[in-house]
Amino acid sequence: MVIVIKPRTAQEEIEKIKRKMEDLGCQVHETIGENRHILGLVGDTSKIDPDLIRANRNVEKLIYVQEPYKKVNRLFHPDDSVIKVNDRSIGGDKLAIIAGPCSIESEDQIVTIAKKVKESGASFLRGGAFKPRTSPYSFQGLREEGLELLKLAREKTGLPIVTELMSADYVERFLEDVDIIQIGARNMQNFDLLKEVGKTNKPILLKRGMSATIEELLMAAEYIMSEGNENVILCERGVRTFENYTRNTLDLSAIPVIKKLSHLPVIVDPSHAAGLWWLVEPLAKAAVAVGADGLMIEVHNDPANAKCDGQQSITPERFGSLMKTLKEIAKIENREL
Repeated sequence: MVIVIKPRTAQEEIEKIKRKMEDLGCQVHETIGENRHILGLVGDTSKIDPDLIRANRNVEKLIYVQEPYKKVNRLFHPDDSVIKVNDRSIGGDKLAIIAGPCSIESEDQIVTIAKKVKESGASFLRGGAFKPRTSPYSFQGLREEGLELLKLAREKTGLPIVTELMSADYVERFLEDVDIIQIGARNMQNFDLLKEVGKTNKPILLKRGMSATIEELLMAAEYIMSEGNENVILCERGVRTFENYTRNTLDLSAIPVIKKLSHLPVIVDPSHAAGLWWLVEPLAKAAVAVGADGLMIEVHNDPANAKCDGQQSITPERFGSLMKTLKEIAKIENREL
């Protein structure tokens, strides 16, 4: 349930309404937007008499939220959320570009790539220290050593770092070392892990599961936000379909749908969606055109010899060329890199 407050209502009157709702057992989430001041109610609203709320001279209207997700819902937060990450942000008029290798392999590799993507205009550095792999015999990442190398690349470039958290055992370490915690597609419905990161205030990049519906993605985000962490970024990375030419099928329609249903920023990962390096550029351009708030692109200085996902990684040179094209598309959409 959402209570829309009339413009120019005194804060004292709003506090009275909030206390009344809390006395009835509801959590009240206040949102002050450019054009609206709303109170979102979470919990058992059956004890609330809607006629009494409507009778209050300071209430403009009452809206019932039918969807199971509440805090994620745009009705609770009409304006787009902008997630602050140090001196950068995700959401709003500026496109966030996250770039870097699938996995961290060596100091020279991660530092070289970090410097090159920064030169081309990337605003964040990605790199996998812990790697979830389908085969137990595949490269699993450098783990703690990888985190140290990622931090070194941040020191040398100033780029905030994004890396995947696979286990709640490492939450404290990630809180100290990482700027954005990524929850991967395979862990999208690892509810215990979602609750743990929800207890932090660290920005969380939540990837859509490969077989997840849009509502399931939003409900996963609700798990995080219900624990108090509202710094959530959603990521569309393609879903599994009957088509096997590409690694996944990029659901571009999900971007405008999610932005209609939710206030959270949405970025797109064209690398995992396609699984083929030559599809990254056209999919990235399409994602910006349909309203994505950013991109997450795999870049490797030697894709042919990469230890992980070299076939879907583009070279720093191609990344630089792509950034120039994206800059022009962004202008058309009234955005900037």
